[in-house]
Amino acid sequence: MSAPVIVEATVKQTATLIFMHGLGDTGHSWSSALAAIRPPFMKIICPTAPTQPVSLNAGFRMPSWFDLMTLDIGGPEDEPGIKSARDSVHGMIEKEISAGIPADRIVLGGFSQGGALALYSALTYNQSLAGVVALSCWLPLHKQFPGAKVTGEDVPIFQAHGDYDPVVPYKFGQLSASLLKSFMKNVTFKTYNGLSHSSSEDEMDDVKNFITLIMLFSITGHNQ
Repeated sequence: MSAPVIVEATVKQTATLIFMHGLGDTGHSWSSALAAIRPPFMKIICPTAPTQPVSLNAGFRMPSWFDLMTLDIGGPEDEPGIKSARDSVHGMIEKEISAGIPADRIVLGGFSQGGALALYSALTYNQSLAGVVALSCWLPLHKQFPGAKVTGEDVPIFQAHGDYDPVVPYKFGQLSASLLKSFMKNVTFKTYNGLSHSSSEDEMDDVKNFITLIMLFSITGHNQ
């Protein structure tokens, strides 16, 4: 995997956001938008997925966290690839923890395939993270939940989806959110009217507010 794009905190770092891009993209695409909305004490890590053949795109090689066979919700999934990508994300979390940032000051996020990976990685991590930002995505290997959940049920999840998404259908986002709400206590699902498979200023404002809130909560949690 190529080196991630890192945006250092502008004051003493006390939190980290690890954000995964969508299929065929790179870490560069999200770094500046995220830098504009993060608190000054937060470092941003935007890794780039390894380049590999993607079945959904006729086997063409492109940056992809795992193989995608279909965008049918009941279709086959690349379980070994998803779990291998998850292990890479857990490795990035461990590196931040080793550098002195506690798990409850680390946010996982992603868009599309990257958002799917962020959800799966956070739910299967053995400590509770600060929160998850899951944009235009779905929960992979959903039939294995809640059994596959390892983390605490209080981890805040902000899920966002445009209702005009032609790539990852809005319905997938809705179904994933309702499943998540059945075993997680703090799930927000936000709909953006007319938004296709992309982000918007409104959505980024909501992400900013979510991150600000969970960072405040984790500080008060430490002070108790």
